[in-house]
Amino acid sequence: MDSNTRNGNTRAIITGGAQGLGLAIAHQLAEEGAQALVLIGRSEEKGRAAVAAIEALGAEAHFISAELSDIDACQRAGAQALERLGTVNALVNAAATSARGTLVDTTPALFDRIFATNVRAPFFLMQAVVAHLLNSGSTGSIVNVLSMAAHGGASYLSPYAASKGALATLTRNAAHAYRGSRIRVNAVLPGWMDTPGETVVQQTFHDAGENWLAEAEAGQPMGQLVKPDQLAMLVAYMISPQSGVMTGALVDYDQTVVGAAD
Repeated sequence: MDSNTRNGNTRAIITGGAQGLGLAIAHQLAEEGAQALVLIGRSEEKGRAAVAAIEALGAEAHFISAELSDIDACQRAGAQALERLGTVNALVNAAATSARGTLVDTTPALFDRIFATNVRAPFFLMQAVVAHLLNSGSTGSIVNVLSMAAHGGASYLSPYAASKGALATLTRNAAHAYRGSRIRVNAVLPGWMDTPGETVVQQTFHDAGENWLAEAEAGQPMGQLVKPDQLAMLVAYMISPQSGVMTGALVDYDQTVVGAAD
């Protein structure tokens, strides 16, 4: 199978699909021949632009605006996505919030918002897609986007790290539960990533200047942060049939090696 057509049968739902990593994944899937994609995000303007870009690559594309931290909106978006595509065999949970909070200053409201977006939304979208696959007797693939913070995380990412740890366990649990139905569930754990959203985070929470990216990359072992288009190729591979029996895998994608010491 040629790499440009390895996702030729893919009909996928992608959260966070209108920007950053989610959009990069959508682009990669379309370039690899995906039939149809539903992108779920918040901004209608970004959604329209993303749909136009995906359609220009030859794939059918739709956008659904939803606030995934709202459970009713989340479940409604999942149902709408299934209705628009008719048949779905892939899901990428890329949407997340990395709002800052330490163990001692995180409020119940912040905790609930982070877990609603980063854990509850993926859970119920996975529920919808897996139920669809089981009912249709079809195989499928799910990729959850976690974070290296799932290994522990910075002190100011306490609820975020906890949410990604929860999603890691959910990934393994679902992979084990549905492997007999040939539904594969995997995850990637990216490190510090260069996205428009990260720029907002750095400026909002860390008083970063306009040259924050250059300064950050200068201090990295490989001279760059994680790039969405590079990581998107791995996610597309994990979605595709070429990844074979791979399921329950949590793949670190970073230049930091967990447990290593100088």
